[in-house]
Amino acid sequence: MNYEFTGGHKIRDQFGLFFMTFTVVEWIDLFSRQLYRNILVKNMQYCRMHKDLSVGAYVIMTNHIHVIWQSRSGKLSDTLRDYKSFCTKAFIQAIEHNPESRKDWLVRAFEFHAKGTNQNKDYKIWMSGNHPEQIYTEAFLRIKLDYIHNNPVRAGWVAKPEDYLYSSASDYMLGKGIMEIDYLF
Repeated sequence: MNYEFTGGHKIRDQFGLFFMTFTVVEWIDLFSRQLYRNILVKNMQYCRMHKDLSVGAYVIMTNHIHVIWQSRSGKLSDTLRDYKSFCTKAFIQAIEHNPESRKDWLVRAFEFHAKGTNQNKDYKIWMSGNHPEQIYTEAFLRIKLDYIHNNPVRAGWVAKPEDYLYSSASDYMLGKGIMEIDYLF
C-alpha cells in the first residue's frame, strides 16, 4: 500500500476523508495572482473528473491551500502526488510564459528548493508534508469545514465566507461556487 509520509502524519487509510494543507516553499505568496489560483482550481476539477477525487471543501489563500479530500478509488496519496506535480509544472510554465514581475525571483527560489531533493529535479514549489488529519466524526468535520471557510474572513479579505471566490463556502451557503464539489452534508 502507498503511504504519503508527512512529518509524522501519514495517510494510512487511502479511502479516508482527510483535512490537508499544501503550502508554498518559504510561504511565497504565489497565489496572490488569479492565474495561479485558477491552475489550482482547474487541476482539482480534473482530479474530480478523472482520478476519483472527492473534493469536500477547499480554500485557496495567498501561499497555501486547505482541503478536505477523499479518494473513491483508494488512491489518495497517488492523486495528491499527481495534483501537486501537475500544478508545479503548470505554475512554472505560467511563470515563464506570462507577464510576471517576480519571474526571476520565483524561478530562482523554486530551483533553490529543488536542490538536494530526489523528488524534484528542477523546481520545488510545495513544502514537504501536507499535515493530513483523518476525519472520523461529524463534529471534527464541522470544525475543519468552518476553519477552511473562515480563513479569508480571518485574513480580513471578506466579511462573510461565502463572499470569497476561491473557496467552497459559496457552494455550501449559496448552492453554487466556481467549481463543483462533493458536499459533505
